[in-house]
Amino acid sequence: MSFLRNRAGLIIVGAIGFAIIAFLVSDALQMGGSFIRADQTEVGEVDGEAIPILEFNEQVELNSNNFKQQMGQNNLDPQMTSYIVENTWNQFVSKLLMKKEMNRLGLQVSKNELNDLVTGKNPDPQIIQNFGDPKTGQLNRVQLNSFLENVKTQAGDSPVSKQWTSFLLNIREGKMAQKYSNLIKNSIYVTTLEAREDYNQRNKLANFSYVSLDYNSVPDNQVKATDQDYSDFYNENKFRYKNPSESRSFEYIVFDANPSKSDSTEVIAAVQKIAADFRTSTNDSLFVSINSETKLPISYVRKGQLDPALDSLIFKASAGTFIGPIFTNGSYKMAKVIDVKIGPDSVKASHILINPAAEGGINKAKSKADSIRNLISGGTSFTELAAKFGTDASKDSGGDLGTFARGAMVPAFEEAVFNGQTGDLKVITTQFGVHVIKINAQIGSSKVAKVALVDKSLSTSNKTQQEAYSKATAFLASAKNDKAFDEESKKSGYAKKLAENVIPTQAAVEGLENSREMIRWVFGADKSDVSNQVFEMGNKFAVAKVIDVFEKGTLPLEQVKKQIEPLVIKRVKARLLLDKMNKAVSSSTSIEQVAQKAGKPVTPVQNIVFANPVIPGISQENKLVGTIFGSQPGKLSKSIEGDQGVYVFVVNGFSKPAPLANAFKQKVQVAQGIQQRASGEAYKVLRDMSDIKDNRLKFF
Repeated sequence: MSFLRNRAGLIIVGAIGFAIIAFLVSDALQMGGSFIRADQTEVGEVDGEAIPILEFNEQVELNSNNFKQQMGQNNLDPQMTSYIVENTWNQFVSKLLMKKEMNRLGLQVSKNELNDLVTGKNPDPQIIQNFGDPKTGQLNRVQLNSFLENVKTQAGDSPVSKQWTSFLLNIREGKMAQKYSNLIKNSIYVTTLEAREDYNQRNKLANFSYVSLDYNSVPDNQVKATDQDYSDFYNENKFRYKNPSESRSFEYIVFDANPSKSDSTEVIAAVQKIAADFRTSTNDSLFVSINSETKLPISYVRKGQLDPALDSLIFKASAGTFIGPIFTNGSYKMAKVIDVKIGPDSVKASHILINPAAEGGINKAKSKADSIRNLISGGTSFTELAAKFGTDASKDSGGDLGTFARGAMVPAFEEAVFNGQTGDLKVITTQFGVHVIKINAQIGSSKVAKVALVDKSLSTSNKTQQEAYSKATAFLASAKNDKAFDEESKKSGYAKKLAENVIPTQAAVEGLENSREMIRWVFGADKSDVSNQVFEMGNKFAVAKVIDVFEKGTLPLEQVKKQIEPLVIKRVKARLLLDKMNKAVSSSTSIEQVAQKAGKPVTPVQNIVFANPVIPGISQENKLVGTIFGSQPGKLSKSIEGDQGVYVFVVNGFSKPAPLANAFKQKVQVAQGIQQRASGEAYKVLRDMSDIKDNRLKFF
């Protein structure tokens, strides 16, 4: 007993330690590897340099917020989110690739250069954008210097210091990228011979006549391609079938839960009751907030701001008119026209925003705002008071908000400036604080209507949703493997849909919203696997089966056989038609004789240039036009295998352009065309030559 008592602590600690280790090992096995694996904390890797998921997520959040501000919306749908994640990934990859290449080349931006980009004679565009005078477009050096002095007083880890450091790094990276781009552009040289050749290719004209045998003249069912035909074509064109990243194809069956007839009947009954109550409502604001799904504020709107189905009716109506219900864009909408009048199209205004929290409450903020209004009425400069008392970014421009149309401001602010008169001074309260507003100008005039709107969407009932889900789960229970999936779908009459060449980062399958979860499952499964769950996507449920996996790199013949089939069939047709055309050419001395033997007409063509190898009435024929410009006039050609058919031609003559008068100008034009593509092509080469690992599928 004493032995156990003396060692009880060690035994307990050991037991706890063993339990922790067992838990971690178990967790690691469930994750498919060690619990300290890098790919659990890294979203990717570029040539051995990791992209941490935390850092990546921070940038995604920043980009998302910027995107919301630019688009003027609060929420992002899955497609938008996927777009932002993809752009963020490209930002990181580009940054790491360029960093490595610039280090290799020894490109740098010195401290003096960076200072010059901030405070020098030619500041970086980002500096002008953030510290520029909106009226003149020029740098406001007083504002910039004031900000820099403020930064000096901040601690190194303060938010302001961190933001400024990040801003300077962006400027530095932009300058580095400019240096790299200039280095590439300056390495491009066009010789006089190249300039003259380009000039001739764009201006030398060819006149010729041809006879053709169209591939479409041979039905596909009369052509049989052998395994050797496929093999030969594949080996010659293998370089075309390199898969840049893994992709997969899968089949899926969709079980729709769209609103049923009974759902529609229930919604219509509810809408009719809402409409009856809305007509007699005495508090429209309260009624809208309770009954409308979108809850648009009651305000004046101009023509074109509302749903087209309501817009035209509202602007033909008089005050007091009730409109609807109207079914449009998946929901029932009704409107009450409260007032109709002529109002300004846009307003130019200034404001001074007082923050109630900083003043000790809303009442004190209103008192301060009233005092400021009295000072302005007494002749004190609005601009000076805005700079002194304003609490938002507009204070730096004297409170000037510029010119804005209806819908740009919150309702209370909009009500004040659009319903006042030029020169009015007003004090109002919004969710942002207390405003002292000056109406500087009202521009234009048109009919506006004050409208209360109520809408109710035609939604699916729980019963309909459950019926669709039950069908999906019943199918899943029967389709336990790929063979059963096919048999059960055929037996039940369910149509299989196909998603081909889906990539890991694809946001959704076409026609299926919120299908990212299904795509993630596909890339965690093997070929022929059937999903172990029903995927829910709004009003749709789906069960999927993986039918093919396309690895990164050159795809094998078996996986591209279906893709190349039309091209192989065309090649076999070309072989048949070449034999026929060769027989027509063998004993002919003129294009007319070839036409007679081939049973086809002679087609004359004029003014074709090498740089634009399009044959009128056919399409682009690179090989044919290239051969024509390398031929002698009057000489009957051999049979040519083109993209649309087999051809024989005779050149009637060439029209040479006037001699190149200014070779230097032509060289500049050619060089500019190459320079426009050079940076993008250089980056593509860097990316192709790098080892890039993409783990986004684990996180997004």
